[in-house]
Amino acid sequence: MSAQEPDRELTLDPADNERLAALCGPLDEHLRQVEERLGVSLHRRGNRFRIAGQRVADAVRIIEQLYARAGHGLAPADVHLAIQEAGMPAADGPLANDEVRVHTNRGQIRGRGSNQVQYLAQIRQADLTFGIGPAGTGKTYLAVACAVEALQADGVRRIVLVRPAVEAGERLGFLPGDLTQKVDPYLRPMYDALYEMMGFDKVMRLIERNVIEIAPLAFMRGRTLNDAFIILDEAQNSTIEQMKMFLTRIGFGSKAVVTGDVTQTDLPGHRASGLQHVVAVLDGVAGVAFTFFTSRDVVRHPLVQRIVQAYERAEGQS
Repeated sequence: MSAQEPDRELTLDPADNERLAALCGPLDEHLRQVEERLGVSLHRRGNRFRIAGQRVADAVRIIEQLYARAGHGLAPADVHLAIQEAGMPAADGPLANDEVRVHTNRGQIRGRGSNQVQYLAQIRQADLTFGIGPAGTGKTYLAVACAVEALQADGVRRIVLVRPAVEAGERLGFLPGDLTQKVDPYLRPMYDALYEMMGFDKVMRLIERNVIEIAPLAFMRGRTLNDAFIILDEAQNSTIEQMKMFLTRIGFGSKAVVTGDVTQTDLPGHRASGLQHVVAVLDGVAGVAFTFFTSRDVVRHPLVQRIVQAYERAEGQS
């Protein structure tokens, strides 16, 4: 059990009843979330708080941050993300400044914690970046954000979204529709991120003009992609041969990001994962960068983090 920290008194200035109401949430829901997640007790009188328990310093910092943002309203997800970020190793040095913020037409996106900040910096600097780790760590979302930024800044001419279609055996003929519609179910997380950052109508127009291209991994053979931002998602479901084939598609003026979770491979038991294999093959190769995420980087619902940690413990005991 963590040691108790000294009690703290906190006064939120300027006093503002609307911001305080947003900070506390309906029936103090937001404050209860802080208490449960950080192991503290909060006693409030107006804009003055008394905080006691295990992670008092973190609680003080989170309440101050949330109060500063409360003028625009707060949702339970905002509180969760603030708490989650407080538990991550902080970024420092040059990685902590604005150069690792991603700018899109719909706002800025920044990394939460040192691994996300490192990941964004590597995508900016390296020609090929791997983001490897459990679900919910922002690997795909941040890669799409960087692709959108590069496209809007004319850094690339198109975005290419690639994913293995293992569940359909990469023989997609039995699915209705054209190629894009056949692959759609496998690319939904990337579509959702694109819609959020660019808007549904604009994304659909760019797909029609082939500025945003969707392709199953098996259809990449024989191509060379120049001036493109290429994202291979769910790469743990690529074979060794497919991974080599994909990586040799990268052309001049292009940038590639490969994401996946080596613990969730859907390949048949006798096939080795190309993502797991490539980590050793490309270690130390110039122009290639790796970020390895852990359960501490999960930014989804706190239950997701606990599930990931439970599986990690079970796998460690097997």
